[in-house]
Amino acid sequence: MSPPVFLAGTDALERGSVVLDGPEGRHAAAVRRLRPGERVDLTDGEGLLAECVVTAADRASLMLDVLARHRQPPPSPRIVAVQALPKGDRGELAVETMTEAGVDEIVPWSAARCVTQWRPERREKALGRWRGAAREAGKQARRSRLPEVAGLASTGDVAARIAAASLAVVLHEDAGARLSAVELPAEGEIVLVVGPEGGITEEELERFAAAGGRPVRLGPTVLRTSTAGVAAAAVLLAATGRW
Repeated sequence: MSPPVFLAGTDALERGSVVLDGPEGRHAAAVRRLRPGERVDLTDGEGLLAECVVTAADRASLMLDVLARHRQPPPSPRIVAVQALPKGDRGELAVETMTEAGVDEIVPWSAARCVTQWRPERREKALGRWRGAAREAGKQARRSRLPEVAGLASTGDVAARIAAASLAVVLHEDAGARLSAVELPAEGEIVLVVGPEGGITEEELERFAAAGGRPVRLGPTVLRTSTAGVAAAAVLLAATGRW
């Protein structure tokens, strides 16, 4: 079984021994009940991973010796998922599963037909939940490079990301092209746009197409917005050789 993963600062991971305290240390010591002699991996979430062994433990922290370090280079091509805001807690579900799959960035999108809208006074709290979901899912998946969760994007923001991408695909049930048949770039950024429960409007489709977005379909079934992203990401990750 793989050792558990916890987050620590880059500077700490460069040393021969590390004190893991704060929320991560309390969870490791009090919840996971890790004890001397047990293996732990620490990561800064930016590609640096340190293989460690616990040398001492108290109620709220661990002392660890670093056995080895590994640096994971930035992935190529980079997968960016633009996720329209789903209802309820399905947004966190989408973030969790896409993080586990290996998506590199998740962009919450306030699409026209989103039932859920992040009001300005609650936007930071909602964004914090998405970022927390990505952080915890990244640790669960043993990722040394955690995905970025960007700020809330407008349709104009998404169009700009599409225009700058090496390839941009927009999931749409009526598209003629299959995602699995699209030729993918070997490097750069692939932007994947996932619409809301009510679907992407014609105006949004036209705007994305003008920016270079290609409508594609996944298959014969219509997936929920909270599961379509991870299904499409799996296709892209396999086709690019990252899986």
